[in-house]
Amino acid sequence: MASKVYFADLRAKNPHESKISKIQKLFDEAGFVELLGAEDLTAIKIHFGEYGNDGYINPVFVRQVVDKVRTAGAKPFITDTNTLYSGSRHNAVDHLTTAIEHGFDYSVVRAPLIISDGLRSQNISEVEINQNHFKSVKIGSDIVAADSMIVMSHFKGHIVAGFGGSIKNLAMGCAPAAGKKDQHFPTSPQVNEELCIGCGKCVEICPTGAAALEGELSRIEVEACVSCGQCMEVCPAGAIDIDWEHDIPIFLEYMTEYARGAVKGKEGRVGYINFLLKITPDCDCVPWSDAPIVPDIGILASKDPVALDQASYDLVNRQKGLWALLFSATMRQELTSSKGHGPELTAPTSLSTLRKSGLGAGNMS
Repeated sequence: MASKVYFADLRAKNPHESKISKIQKLFDEAGFVELLGAEDLTAIKIHFGEYGNDGYINPVFVRQVVDKVRTAGAKPFITDTNTLYSGSRHNAVDHLTTAIEHGFDYSVVRAPLIISDGLRSQNISEVEINQNHFKSVKIGSDIVAADSMIVMSHFKGHIVAGFGGSIKNLAMGCAPAAGKKDQHFPTSPQVNEELCIGCGKCVEICPTGAAALEGELSRIEVEACVSCGQCMEVCPAGAIDIDWEHDIPIFLEYMTEYARGAVKGKEGRVGYINFLLKITPDCDCVPWSDAPIVPDIGILASKDPVALDQASYDLVNRQKGLWALLFSATMRQELTSSKGHGPELTAPTSLSTLRKSGLGAGNMS
């Protein structure tokens, strides 16, 4: 049976067609009120954006969902988990500071901010899933404890997964640092000695000391590496890479199993909204925002995260790429075959894996 995905475009000529009005209407049309119980503690899963990034969802948009949840009789809180890599969201103090500086203050969003895995990413619950790779997964305890959840995702490119949408927001976004490490385990960066220029940028950025300079070449100690990918992002020579053909299919399977764990116990209690705005080539985890690759498209909502991500991907790939930017033909290049996102891989593999996951139907209306 096809899952329903609701779409709102961005055209507006009166107050009833503003983005905030459309978010409210999407919430109602998608039937999200049915997901919420009276007095529910409802997690609104968001990505606050790394400091220096400006692609994250506008806090004013988040406020619309907060108000809808409160009107339904539930008690909303806005949440994310700490990062595996070093940066402005590695612990709850820095994370909350970044969130507030990005506009997610109570005076704007009218809901408390809670980092679900605690001060140092040690507030963890083991969730039994009995899947192929994991018998149990590590999820932030406050997300597990929530009665219901609304997942708000900025749809954009991603260096490993091809794109980031609802499923990635569940899998990586609801996992503590240890759970993120579990998912990244198959992707082990290697140094191409012929390309390495010995600049040491990978050594400076590595959060675990796994990268080191030996003479004029970088070395990465596999046992110490947590596969966060920061070294790949900062290498100016493109000398650090992973085995895309072997590693990525396994990584995607790990990620979808973790997504299953994030919603375990909340069956029929989770809604999803994807924002196809500022569609950049990189995740909001990086401390910058590149120019969008395609024009802004709209906002989508569904109770099925797989159908929602499929619809988002299809809409993006119908667009012509913005000229003179990273890609100038179609977004399809960006999501399927770019060097930055894995040769001949990523999104089609991601979607195929998602459809097999049992997280949603995948087909939509």
